Amino acid sequence: MAFLTEQQLNQLAETVRAVEKVTDAELVTVLARASDNYGFIPTLWAAILALLTPAVLLMTPFWLHGIELFLLQSAVFVALALIFRLPFIRYRLVPGRIRKSRAFMMARRMFLDQGLHHTKKDTGILIFVSEAEHYVEILVDRGISQHVDDSEWQKIIDQFVVKVKAGAVLEGFEECIASVADIVRDVVPATEEKNELPDRLIVI
Repeated sequence: MAFLTEQQLNQLAETVRAVEKVTDAELVTVLARASDNYGFIPTLWAAILALLTPAVLLMTPFWLHGIELFLLQSAVFVALALIFRLPFIRYRLVPGRIRKSRAFMMARRMFLDQGLHHTKKDTGILIFVSEAEHYVEILVDRGISQHVDDSEWQKIIDQFVVKVKAGAVLEGFEECIASVADIVRDVVPATEEKNELPDRLIVI
């Protein structure tokens, strides 16, 4: 996961606080290393490849029978299961559709867990990043969604994803928060001083 210093975390918190001074929006930022540990993926791939061992042997001069073949398949399974558990390999073995689905669900879970659906004027905004999946999402409550088309958020998300893939997570957050501020200060300008939710980046 991108390592952020205490100074950088404080800097992001100050950025969020500055935004909330000019808008009634309640902004929460979340950074997750991954949206799932995908523990079943190494086992699944290892089992598939171990079962294919006899087919591979058919293309070689060697052939094993009975217990020898079983022992070889078992060794292949154990070795691959351990290798595939290495994070930089494991996440690459997960189909894109599954990675997206897990991150999609995690973003919505965090929206609820952080109480963004219970703000005073329904103006909660979640900026969610899951690094392993290179996934970014901006979720907003109805007090804001009724004023802003989803395409506006998507433009910001697309730019942030580029930053995440490049490992520039901090820069991505700063640019994203600034872009969100440009939108919400007009649609939900500040009418009172408040701070219902944490300003500090939530790292999970």
